[in-house]
Amino acid sequence: MQEATIAAIATAPGAGGIAVVRLSGAESYTVAARVFHPANPAKKVEEAKGYTALFGHFVDREEAFDEGVALFFRAPHSYTGEDVVELSCHGGNAVARRLVEACLAAGAQPAAPGEYTRRAFLNGKLGLTQAEAVMDLISADGRQGAALANAALGGALAKKINAQKAQLTALQAHLAAWVDFPEEDVPELDPAHLRTVLGAVREELDGLIRSYDAGAVLREGVDCAIVGRPNAGKSTLLNLLAGFDRAIVTPVAGTTRDVVEQAVQLGDIRLNLFDTAGLRETEDAIEAEGIRRSWKKLEEAGLILAVFDGSEPPSREDLALAQRCAGRPAIALVNKEDKPARFDAERIAPYFAMVLPVCCREEGSRKVIAAAVARLLGTGSIDPHAASLSGQRQLSAALRARDAVAGALDAAAGGFGLDAVSVCVDDALDALCDLTGENASEAVIEQVFERFCVGK
Repeated sequence: MQEATIAAIATAPGAGGIAVVRLSGAESYTVAARVFHPANPAKKVEEAKGYTALFGHFVDREEAFDEGVALFFRAPHSYTGEDVVELSCHGGNAVARRLVEACLAAGAQPAAPGEYTRRAFLNGKLGLTQAEAVMDLISADGRQGAALANAALGGALAKKINAQKAQLTALQAHLAAWVDFPEEDVPELDPAHLRTVLGAVREELDGLIRSYDAGAVLREGVDCAIVGRPNAGKSTLLNLLAGFDRAIVTPVAGTTRDVVEQAVQLGDIRLNLFDTAGLRETEDAIEAEGIRRSWKKLEEAGLILAVFDGSEPPSREDLALAQRCAGRPAIALVNKEDKPARFDAERIAPYFAMVLPVCCREEGSRKVIAAAVARLLGTGSIDPHAASLSGQRQLSAALRARDAVAGALDAAAGGFGLDAVSVCVDDALDALCDLTGENASEAVIEQVFERFCVGK
Protein backbone atom coordinates (compact mmCIF):
# COMPACT_ATOMS: atom_id res chain seq x y z
CA MET A 1 0.00 0.00 0.00
CA GLN A 2 1.13 3.56 -0.68
CA GLU A 3 1.27 6.04 2.19
CA ALA A 4 -0.29 9.15 0.63
CA THR A 5 -3.94 9.46 -0.28
CA ILE A 6 -4.14 10.91 -3.79
CA ALA A 7 -6.78 12.88 -5.69
CA ALA A 8 -7.27 13.85 -9.33
CA ILE A 9 -9.94 14.36 -11.97
CA ALA A 10 -10.48 10.98 -13.62
CA THR A 11 -12.61 12.20 -16.53
CA ALA A 12 -11.60 14.09 -19.67
CA PRO A 13 -11.27 17.89 -19.36
CA GLY A 14 -13.98 20.16 -20.73
CA ALA A 15 -17.73 20.63 -20.37
CA GLY A 16 -19.87 17.56 -19.81
CA GLY A 17 -22.73 16.11 -17.83
CA ILE A 18 -20.50 14.92 -14.99
CA ALA A 19 -16.87 14.98 -13.89
CA VAL A 20 -15.38 12.37 -11.56
CA VAL A 21 -12.76 13.11 -8.93
CA ARG A 22 -11.10 9.97 -7.62
CA LEU A 23 -9.54 9.48 -4.20
CA SER A 24 -7.30 6.50 -3.44
CA GLY A 25 -5.42 5.65 -0.27
CA ALA A 26 -5.85 4.84 3.38
CA GLU A 27 -7.40 8.25 4.17
CA SER A 28 -9.83 8.33 1.23
CA TYR A 29 -12.92 8.05 3.43
CA THR A 30 -11.61 10.67 5.87
CA VAL A 31 -10.89 13.14 3.05
CA ALA A 32 -14.25 12.40 1.41
CA ALA A 33 -16.07 13.08 4.68
CA ARG A 34 -14.54 16.58 4.78
CA VAL A 35 -15.67 17.53 1.26
CA PHE A 36 -18.92 15.54 0.90
CA HIS A 37 -21.97 15.78 3.15
CA PRO A 38 -24.69 13.17 2.54
CA ALA A 39 -28.18 14.56 1.97
CA ASN A 40 -29.42 12.11 4.62
CA PRO A 41 -27.74 13.30 7.84
CA ALA A 42 -28.12 9.81 9.31
CA LYS A 43 -25.61 8.50 6.77
CA LYS A 44 -21.90 8.72 7.58
CA VAL A 45 -19.21 8.64 4.92
CA GLU A 46 -16.77 6.86 7.21
CA GLU A 47 -19.27 4.01 7.68
CA ALA A 48 -20.16 3.56 4.00
CA LYS A 49 -19.78 0.01 2.73
CA GLY A 50 -17.97 -0.85 -0.46
CA TYR A 51 -19.93 -0.80 -3.71
CA THR A 52 -22.49 1.65 -2.31
CA ALA A 53 -23.35 5.22 -3.29
CA LEU A 54 -24.62 8.29 -1.45
CA PHE A 55 -26.20 11.48 -2.77
CA GLY A 56 -25.21 14.75 -1.14
CA HIS A 57 -23.43 18.10 -1.42
CA PHE A 58 -19.81 18.97 -2.02
CA VAL A 59 -18.38 21.57 0.32
CA ASP A 60 -15.28 23.73 0.42
CA ARG A 61 -14.57 25.24 3.84
CA GLU A 62 -18.18 24.38 4.80
CA GLU A 63 -19.59 26.23 1.77
CA ALA A 64 -21.72 23.97 -0.45
CA PHE A 65 -20.81 24.54 -4.10
CA ASP A 66 -22.37 21.56 -5.91
CA GLU A 67 -24.38 18.40 -5.43
CA GLY A 68 -23.60 14.93 -6.69
CA VAL A 69 -22.86 11.33 -5.83
CA ALA A 70 -20.08 9.60 -3.90
CA LEU A 71 -19.29 5.98 -4.82
CA PHE A 72 -17.35 3.89 -2.30
CA PHE A 73 -14.92 0.98 -2.67
CA ARG A 74 -13.26 -0.78 0.24
CA ALA A 75 -9.76 -2.25 -0.02
CA PRO A 76 -8.78 -4.61 -1.49
CA HIS A 77 -11.85 -4.70 -3.74
CA SER A 78 -11.10 -1.61 -5.79
CA TYR A 79 -9.21 -0.65 -8.92
CA THR A 80 -6.05 0.26 -7.00
CA GLY A 81 -6.47 -2.30 -4.22
CA GLU A 82 -6.81 0.57 -1.71
CA ASP A 83 -9.79 2.39 -0.24
CA VAL A 84 -11.22 4.41 -3.12
CA VAL A 85 -13.94 7.06 -3.27
CA GLU A 86 -15.17 8.45 -6.59
CA LEU A 87 -16.92 11.81 -6.36
CA SER A 88 -19.22 12.62 -9.29
CA CYS A 89 -19.95 16.33 -9.62
CA HIS A 90 -21.41 18.36 -12.48
CA GLY A 91 -19.12 18.55 -15.50
CA GLY A 92 -17.11 21.63 -16.29
CA ASN A 93 -13.61 22.72 -15.40
CA ALA A 94 -14.49 25.16 -12.61
CA VAL A 95 -16.54 22.76 -10.46
CA ALA A 96 -14.19 19.77 -10.90
CA ARG A 97 -11.10 21.89 -10.16
CA ARG A 98 -12.70 23.28 -7.02
CA LEU A 99 -13.58 19.78 -5.84
CA VAL A 100 -9.98 18.65 -6.33
CA GLU A 101 -8.71 21.71 -4.48
CA ALA A 102 -11.09 20.95 -1.62
CA CYS A 103 -9.77 17.36 -1.48
CA LEU A 104 -6.17 18.62 -1.38
CA ALA A 105 -7.04 21.07 1.39
CA ALA A 106 -8.65 18.17 3.27
CA GLY A 107 -5.42 16.17 3.30
CA ALA A 108 -5.02 14.48 -0.10
CA GLN A 109 -2.01 14.79 -2.37
CA PRO A 110 -2.24 15.43 -6.14
CA ALA A 111 -1.96 12.22 -8.17
CA ALA A 112 0.95 11.86 -10.59
CA PRO A 113 0.28 10.71 -14.17
CA GLY A 114 -0.59 7.02 -14.14
CA GLU A 115 -0.47 6.79 -10.36
CA TYR A 116 -3.82 5.01 -9.98
CA THR A 117 -2.83 2.29 -12.44
CA ARG A 118 0.67 2.18 -10.96
CA ARG A 119 -0.84 1.48 -7.54
CA ALA A 120 -3.04 -1.20 -9.08
CA PHE A 121 0.13 -2.81 -10.46
CA LEU A 122 2.12 -2.50 -7.24
CA ASN A 123 -0.79 -3.86 -5.20
CA GLY A 124 -1.16 -6.91 -7.44
CA LYS A 125 -4.45 -5.91 -9.07
CA LEU A 126 -2.91 -5.74 -12.55
CA GLY A 127 0.13 -7.23 -14.25
CA LEU A 128 2.49 -4.95 -16.18
CA THR A 129 1.06 -5.98 -19.56
CA GLN A 130 -2.44 -5.27 -18.25
CA ALA A 131 -1.33 -1.87 -16.97
CA GLU A 132 0.05 -1.06 -20.42
CA ALA A 133 -3.27 -2.16 -21.91
CA VAL A 134 -5.10 0.46 -19.83
CA MET A 135 -3.37 3.27 -21.73
CA ASP A 136 -3.92 1.47 -25.04
CA LEU A 137 -7.63 1.20 -24.28
CA ILE A 138 -7.88 4.86 -23.30
CA SER A 139 -6.15 6.02 -26.48
CA ALA A 140 -7.83 3.59 -28.90
CA ASP A 141 -9.72 5.24 -31.78
CA GLY A 142 -10.97 2.19 -33.66
CA ARG A 143 -13.17 -0.66 -32.49
CA GLN A 144 -10.59 -3.35 -33.26
CA GLY A 145 -7.81 -1.42 -31.54
CA ALA A 146 -10.00 -1.10 -28.45
CA ALA A 147 -10.81 -4.82 -28.60
CA LEU A 148 -7.10 -5.70 -28.73
CA ALA A 149 -6.41 -3.50 -25.72
CA ASN A 150 -9.38 -4.96 -23.85
CA ALA A 151 -8.13 -8.49 -24.53
CA ALA A 152 -4.74 -7.54 -23.06
CA LEU A 153 -6.44 -5.89 -20.08
CA GLY A 154 -8.32 -9.14 -19.53
CA GLY A 155 -4.97 -10.96 -19.38
CA ALA A 156 -4.88 -12.59 -22.84
CA LEU A 157 -1.20 -11.80 -23.41
CA ALA A 158 -0.18 -12.63 -19.84
CA LYS A 159 -1.93 -16.03 -20.08
CA LYS A 160 -0.23 -16.88 -23.36
CA ILE A 161 3.21 -15.88 -22.09
CA ASN A 162 2.68 -17.74 -18.81
CA ALA A 163 1.79 -20.88 -20.77
CA GLN A 164 5.09 -20.66 -22.67
CA LYS A 165 6.95 -20.01 -19.42
CA ALA A 166 5.38 -23.12 -17.89
CA GLN A 167 6.59 -25.21 -20.83
CA LEU A 168 10.11 -23.85 -20.58
CA THR A 169 10.20 -24.08 -16.77
CA ALA A 170 9.28 -27.77 -16.85
CA LEU A 171 11.96 -28.32 -19.48
CA GLN A 172 14.54 -26.36 -17.49
CA ALA A 173 13.78 -28.28 -14.30
CA HIS A 174 14.60 -31.54 -16.08
CA LEU A 175 17.71 -30.05 -17.68
CA ALA A 176 18.95 -28.62 -14.38
CA ALA A 177 18.42 -31.90 -12.56
CA TRP A 178 20.28 -33.83 -15.24
CA VAL A 179 23.18 -31.33 -15.41
CA ASP A 180 23.56 -30.55 -11.68
CA PHE A 181 22.93 -34.00 -10.15
CA PRO A 182 24.58 -36.60 -12.39
CA GLU A 183 24.98 -38.96 -9.44
CA GLU A 184 21.19 -39.16 -9.03
CA ASP A 185 20.82 -41.04 -12.31
CA VAL A 186 18.30 -38.52 -13.71
CA PRO A 187 17.13 -39.74 -17.13
CA GLU A 188 18.36 -37.66 -20.07
CA LEU A 189 15.76 -35.68 -21.97
CA ASP A 190 14.35 -37.36 -25.04
CA PRO A 191 15.73 -35.31 -27.99
CA ALA A 192 12.42 -35.50 -29.84
CA HIS A 193 10.53 -34.18 -26.81
CA LEU A 194 13.08 -31.39 -26.40
CA ARG A 195 12.67 -30.30 -30.03
CA THR A 196 8.89 -30.51 -29.82
CA VAL A 197 8.62 -28.29 -26.76
CA LEU A 198 11.15 -25.72 -27.95
CA GLY A 199 9.63 -25.69 -31.45
CA ALA A 200 6.12 -25.12 -30.08
CA VAL A 201 7.28 -22.21 -27.89
CA ARG A 202 9.18 -20.64 -30.78
CA GLU A 203 6.11 -20.94 -33.02
CA GLU A 204 3.90 -19.18 -30.46
CA LEU A 205 6.41 -16.36 -30.04
CA ASP A 206 6.83 -16.06 -33.80
CA GLY A 207 3.06 -15.65 -34.15
CA LEU A 208 3.01 -12.82 -31.63
CA ILE A 209 5.95 -11.10 -33.32
CA ARG A 210 4.46 -11.43 -36.81
CA SER A 211 1.19 -9.81 -35.74
CA TYR A 212 2.89 -6.93 -33.94
CA ASP A 213 2.93 -4.45 -36.83
CA ALA A 214 -0.75 -4.95 -37.67
CA GLY A 215 -1.70 -4.67 -33.99
CA ALA A 216 0.32 -1.47 -33.66
CA VAL A 217 -1.54 0.00 -36.64
CA LEU A 218 -4.90 -0.79 -35.03
CA ARG A 219 -3.84 0.71 -31.70
CA GLU A 220 -1.81 3.71 -32.81
CA GLY A 221 -2.75 4.43 -36.42
CA VAL A 222 -0.28 5.00 -39.23
CA ASP A 223 1.26 7.99 -41.00
CA CYS A 224 0.07 7.99 -44.61
CA ALA A 225 1.63 10.10 -47.39
CA ILE A 226 -0.52 11.01 -50.40
CA VAL A 227 1.87 11.60 -53.29
CA GLY A 228 1.65 12.16 -57.02
CA ARG A 229 1.99 14.68 -59.84
CA PRO A 230 0.09 17.99 -59.78
CA ASN A 231 -3.61 17.61 -60.55
CA ALA A 232 -3.53 13.82 -60.24
CA GLY A 233 -6.21 14.09 -57.53
CA LYS A 234 -4.26 14.05 -54.28
CA SER A 235 -6.25 16.81 -52.56
CA THR A 236 -9.51 15.33 -53.88
CA LEU A 237 -8.47 12.02 -52.29
CA LEU A 238 -7.70 13.77 -49.00
CA ASN A 239 -11.15 15.38 -49.02
CA LEU A 240 -12.77 12.02 -49.84
CA LEU A 241 -11.07 10.24 -46.94
CA ALA A 242 -11.64 13.15 -44.54
CA GLY A 243 -15.32 13.46 -45.44
CA PHE A 244 -15.14 17.22 -45.92
CA ASP A 245 -13.25 19.79 -47.99
CA ARG A 246 -10.00 19.85 -46.05
CA ALA A 247 -7.74 20.79 -48.98
CA ILE A 248 -8.21 23.34 -51.76
CA VAL A 249 -8.97 21.68 -55.10
CA THR A 250 -8.54 23.69 -58.33
CA PRO A 251 -7.61 22.94 -61.95
CA VAL A 252 -4.45 25.01 -61.45
CA ALA A 253 -1.35 22.81 -61.12
CA GLY A 254 0.72 23.37 -57.99
CA THR A 255 -2.14 24.54 -55.75
CA THR A 256 -0.78 22.51 -52.82
CA ARG A 257 2.67 23.87 -51.97
CA ASP A 258 3.07 22.58 -48.42
CA VAL A 259 2.11 19.42 -46.55
CA VAL A 260 -1.56 19.42 -45.49
CA GLU A 261 -2.24 17.18 -42.48
CA GLN A 262 -5.50 15.52 -41.46
CA ALA A 263 -6.30 12.56 -39.17
CA VAL A 264 -9.11 10.33 -40.45
CA GLN A 265 -10.69 7.05 -39.42
CA LEU A 266 -10.66 4.63 -42.37
CA GLY A 267 -12.52 1.53 -41.28
CA ASP A 268 -10.72 0.32 -38.15
CA ILE A 269 -7.52 2.21 -38.94
CA ARG A 270 -6.63 5.78 -38.01
CA LEU A 271 -4.68 7.39 -40.83
CA ASN A 272 -2.61 10.48 -40.19
CA LEU A 273 -2.84 11.81 -43.75
CA PHE A 274 -0.24 14.07 -45.33
CA ASP A 275 -1.35 15.61 -48.64
CA THR A 276 1.86 16.70 -50.33
CA ALA A 277 2.88 19.09 -53.07
CA GLY A 278 2.66 17.78 -56.64
CA LEU A 279 5.86 16.09 -57.78
CA ARG A 280 7.32 17.80 -60.86
CA GLU A 281 10.32 19.82 -62.00
CA THR A 282 9.95 23.49 -61.10
CA GLU A 283 12.02 26.64 -60.78
CA ASP A 284 9.63 28.15 -58.25
CA ALA A 285 11.56 28.19 -54.93
CA ILE A 286 8.44 27.83 -52.76
CA GLU A 287 7.01 24.95 -54.79
CA ALA A 288 10.44 23.28 -54.88
CA GLU A 289 10.58 23.34 -51.07
CA GLY A 290 7.11 21.78 -50.97
CA ILE A 291 8.27 19.02 -53.34
CA ARG A 292 11.34 18.37 -51.14
CA ARG A 293 8.99 17.92 -48.18
CA SER A 294 6.84 15.59 -50.28
CA TRP A 295 9.78 13.24 -50.90
CA LYS A 296 10.68 13.39 -47.21
CA LYS A 297 7.14 12.40 -46.17
CA LEU A 298 7.21 9.55 -48.66
CA GLU A 299 10.39 8.19 -47.04
CA GLU A 300 9.00 8.50 -43.50
CA ALA A 301 5.46 7.21 -44.05
CA GLY A 302 4.17 3.86 -42.85
CA LEU A 303 1.72 3.83 -45.78
CA ILE A 304 1.90 5.49 -49.20
CA LEU A 305 -1.08 6.26 -51.41
CA ALA A 306 0.41 7.17 -54.78
CA VAL A 307 -2.13 8.90 -57.03
CA PHE A 308 -1.84 8.77 -60.83
CA ASP A 309 -3.94 10.54 -63.44
CA GLY A 310 -5.72 7.75 -65.32
CA SER A 311 -6.76 10.08 -68.13
CA GLU A 312 -3.15 10.65 -69.23
CA PRO A 313 -0.31 8.30 -70.25
CA PRO A 314 2.36 7.64 -67.59
CA SER A 315 4.89 10.47 -67.45
CA ARG A 316 8.55 10.44 -66.52
CA GLU A 317 7.57 11.82 -63.07
CA ASP A 318 5.02 9.00 -62.65
CA LEU A 319 7.64 6.34 -63.35
CA ALA A 320 10.16 8.01 -61.03
CA LEU A 321 7.55 8.06 -58.25
CA ALA A 322 6.71 4.40 -58.82
CA GLN A 323 10.37 3.44 -58.53
CA ARG A 324 10.67 5.37 -55.25
CA CYS A 325 7.74 3.31 -53.89
CA ALA A 326 9.38 -0.06 -54.62
CA GLY A 327 9.62 -2.23 -51.52
CA ARG A 328 7.48 0.17 -49.49
CA PRO A 329 3.94 -0.33 -48.12
CA ALA A 330 2.45 1.48 -51.10
CA ILE A 331 -0.80 1.36 -53.05
CA ALA A 332 -1.14 2.91 -56.51
CA LEU A 333 -4.47 4.66 -57.10
CA VAL A 334 -5.15 5.26 -60.79
CA ASN A 335 -7.59 8.14 -60.47
CA LYS A 336 -10.26 9.60 -62.79
CA GLU A 337 -11.84 6.25 -63.57
CA ASP A 338 -14.85 8.25 -64.83
CA LYS A 339 -12.79 9.50 -67.80
CA PRO A 340 -11.42 7.59 -70.82
CA ALA A 341 -8.49 5.48 -69.64
CA ARG A 342 -5.08 6.34 -71.11
CA PHE A 343 -2.83 5.23 -68.25
CA ASP A 344 -0.89 1.96 -68.70
CA ALA A 345 -0.99 0.54 -65.16
CA GLU A 346 1.24 -2.38 -66.14
CA ARG A 347 4.24 -0.02 -66.26
CA ILE A 348 3.97 0.81 -62.55
CA ALA A 349 2.49 -2.46 -61.22
CA PRO A 350 5.87 -4.09 -60.34
CA TYR A 351 6.59 -1.33 -57.81
CA PHE A 352 3.36 -1.55 -55.78
CA ALA A 353 1.63 -4.03 -53.53
CA MET A 354 -1.56 -3.37 -55.48
CA VAL A 355 -2.90 -1.05 -58.18
CA LEU A 356 -6.51 0.19 -57.91
CA PRO A 357 -8.58 2.07 -60.49
CA VAL A 358 -10.63 4.67 -58.57
CA CYS A 359 -12.51 7.91 -58.90
CA CYS A 360 -11.59 10.11 -55.95
CA ARG A 361 -14.79 12.11 -56.38
CA GLU A 362 -17.02 9.09 -55.72
CA GLU A 363 -17.85 7.89 -52.21
CA GLY A 364 -17.67 4.25 -53.28
CA SER A 365 -13.92 4.59 -53.78
CA ARG A 366 -13.51 5.17 -50.06
CA LYS A 367 -14.63 1.61 -49.27
CA VAL A 368 -12.37 0.18 -51.99
CA ILE A 369 -9.37 2.04 -50.57
CA ALA A 370 -10.23 1.08 -46.98
CA ALA A 371 -10.35 -2.63 -47.88
CA ALA A 372 -7.04 -2.39 -49.76
CA VAL A 373 -5.30 -0.61 -46.86
CA ALA A 374 -6.55 -3.20 -44.35
CA ARG A 375 -5.31 -6.01 -46.61
CA LEU A 376 -1.90 -4.41 -47.15
CA LEU A 377 -1.29 -3.65 -43.45
CA GLY A 378 -2.62 -7.04 -42.33
CA THR A 379 -5.25 -5.64 -39.99
CA GLY A 380 -8.07 -7.62 -41.60
CA SER A 381 -6.57 -10.93 -40.41
CA ILE A 382 -6.08 -9.88 -36.79
CA ASP A 383 -8.25 -11.59 -34.15
CA PRO A 384 -9.12 -8.63 -31.90
CA HIS A 385 -9.75 -10.93 -28.95
CA ALA A 386 -6.43 -12.79 -29.16
CA ALA A 387 -3.20 -12.09 -27.34
CA SER A 388 -1.02 -9.45 -28.97
CA LEU A 389 2.12 -7.48 -28.21
CA SER A 390 1.88 -3.77 -27.51
CA GLY A 391 4.79 -1.36 -27.63
CA GLN A 392 8.51 -1.69 -28.23
CA ARG A 393 9.18 -2.93 -24.69
CA GLN A 394 7.03 -6.01 -25.16
CA LEU A 395 8.26 -6.61 -28.71
CA SER A 396 11.91 -6.40 -27.64
CA ALA A 397 11.36 -8.93 -24.84
CA ALA A 398 9.49 -11.30 -27.17
CA LEU A 399 12.28 -11.08 -29.77
CA ARG A 400 14.91 -11.86 -27.13
CA ALA A 401 12.87 -14.83 -25.90
CA ARG A 402 12.30 -16.15 -29.44
CA ASP A 403 15.98 -15.82 -30.31
CA ALA A 404 17.01 -17.61 -27.11
CA VAL A 405 14.64 -20.49 -27.87
CA ALA A 406 16.01 -20.64 -31.42
CA GLY A 407 19.49 -20.75 -29.88
CA ALA A 408 18.46 -23.69 -27.70
CA LEU A 409 17.19 -25.55 -30.78
CA ASP A 410 20.43 -24.81 -32.64
CA ALA A 411 22.50 -25.99 -29.66
CA ALA A 412 20.54 -29.23 -29.47
CA ALA A 413 20.79 -29.83 -33.23
CA GLY A 414 24.50 -28.93 -33.31
CA GLY A 415 25.45 -31.36 -30.59
CA PHE A 416 26.68 -28.68 -28.19
CA GLY A 417 25.30 -30.54 -25.19
CA LEU A 418 22.46 -29.97 -22.77
CA ASP A 419 24.50 -27.43 -20.79
CA ALA A 420 24.33 -25.04 -23.76
CA VAL A 421 20.62 -25.76 -24.22
CA SER A 422 20.03 -25.00 -20.55
CA VAL A 423 21.76 -21.60 -20.78
CA CYS A 424 19.57 -20.62 -23.75
CA VAL A 425 16.39 -21.74 -21.99
CA ASP A 426 17.39 -19.65 -18.97
CA ASP A 427 17.82 -16.62 -21.24
CA ALA A 428 14.39 -17.24 -22.78
CA LEU A 429 12.74 -17.44 -19.36
CA ASP A 430 14.43 -14.20 -18.26
CA ALA A 431 13.13 -12.43 -21.37
CA LEU A 432 9.59 -13.71 -20.82
CA CYS A 433 9.70 -12.56 -17.19
CA ASP A 434 10.81 -9.14 -18.46
CA LEU A 435 7.82 -9.12 -20.80
CA THR A 436 5.28 -9.89 -18.07
CA GLY A 437 6.95 -7.50 -15.64
CA GLU A 438 8.12 -10.04 -13.07
CA ASN A 439 11.71 -8.88 -13.54
CA ALA A 440 10.82 -5.26 -14.28
CA SER A 441 13.25 -2.72 -12.89
CA GLU A 442 12.12 0.60 -11.45
CA ALA A 443 13.35 2.28 -14.63
CA VAL A 444 11.13 0.03 -16.78
CA ILE A 445 8.12 0.67 -14.55
CA GLU A 446 8.73 4.42 -14.79
CA GLN A 447 8.94 4.14 -18.56
CA VAL A 448 5.58 2.34 -18.71
CA PHE A 449 3.68 4.77 -16.52
CA GLU A 450 5.11 7.98 -17.95
CA ARG A 451 2.76 7.43 -20.93
CA PHE A 452 -0.28 7.90 -18.72
CA CYS A 453 -2.32 11.03 -18.08
CA VAL A 454 -3.27 12.33 -14.63
CA GLY A 455 -6.30 10.59 -13.13
CA LYS A 456 -5.67 7.20 -14.72
